[in-house]
Amino acid sequence: MLAIFYSYSPYFSIMPKFYNLISEKKEEMFEFLQADEVHPHDKLLHNTFLKIIPEKVTPNIITTIRLVLTPIVFFLVAKEYYQIGILLFLFTAFTDALDGSLARVRDQITRFGMMFDPLADKLLIGSLIILIVFDIYSIWLAVAVLGIEIIFIIMATVAKVKFKTTKMANVWGKIKMILQVIAVFLTLAGLLLHVPQFFTVGAWVFGLAIGFAIVSLFSHGI
Repeated sequence: MLAIFYSYSPYFSIMPKFYNLISEKKEEMFEFLQADEVHPHDKLLHNTFLKIIPEKVTPNIITTIRLVLTPIVFFLVAKEYYQIGILLFLFTAFTDALDGSLARVRDQITRFGMMFDPLADKLLIGSLIILIVFDIYSIWLAVAVLGIEIIFIIMATVAKVKFKTTKMANVWGKIKMILQVIAVFLTLAGLLLHVPQFFTVGAWVFGLAIGFAIVSLFSHGI
């Protein structure tokens, strides 16, 4: 028995080091970083919605809430519960503005947030594009919108794995996200109210979103 124990003893000695490494990585992921700048809309949100958010509610918690709500929104829309689906979609999309502004105003930016905040956005928009846009609009429009989101994910992954950096969303990317939210809202409203004109406007808004997405990609150095 002692011989077996001694044969495995090097592995036991590695375990504390491995645990310490995991702990260090965890601390690094959730370490609060100071914001480089605070945007005008951050100050607007700070004077309105952010004031009612308790100090113990961090931006990472809001990001996690968005990740949890996304499949619920998907389920509601898939089951054609459009009325409650629209409301929950708008609330979920609004959390994107809240967590980013909260992180900058309170100097609670983390590497976790920089990674999962944009991922949560793409899951929310991407899932609804797959669910409704392919049915309502031209397949080429749907492929273009979804394809650009996939390119963003690939670029972020390459930057993280190869260059050890995390790309932050620029102003063009933020405008793109806002336009996508408006376009999805118009599409859901058209389905709820049976107003096909909403689809026409939604198609144009999706087109604008594609334009801003392309500008955002080039500004990232694609």
